[in-house]
Amino acid sequence: MLDVTEAPTEAQFEFITFSAGDQSFCLEITQIREIRRWTPVTKLPHTPDDVLGVMNLRGAVIPIFDLSARFGLGETIDNERNVVIVAAAGGTTIGLLVESVSEILSVAKSAIQETPDIKSEAARQAILGVISVGENMVRVVNLDAVLDTEGGAV
Repeated sequence: MLDVTEAPTEAQFEFITFSAGDQSFCLEITQIREIRRWTPVTKLPHTPDDVLGVMNLRGAVIPIFDLSARFGLGETIDNERNVVIVAAAGGTTIGLLVESVSEILSVAKSAIQETPDIKSEAARQAILGVISVGENMVRVVNLDAVLDTEGGAV
């Protein structure tokens, strides 16, 4: 009898891909709590332009960010496909307004390339890496950088 030992396979990571500012981004699926249809939010005074307001999510009030505006790609234009991705990082839950959600992407860690050195600390902080999907590049969002309001827009 032939004894075949299987080589250990590389761990797979799952991401939800979405569009913001006509660009492709993704978040690790473990950070996403739910995806909701866009509904108007309650605006708060003196908030940055990328903070649209707050939303009541089953008794919890969460801030809603326009991810496109947060990344300096312009405001998200109203569209029936717009959704809010409710995500959590470091014990904080937020909502991210995006243009649309695309698909679930399952990739090996080796498929995630480092963010190129583009002489922008804000860009390196906001994007954890890049995944090549066909002819497109999908950026892996650093949710902690989205939450970091100290440095302004990422």
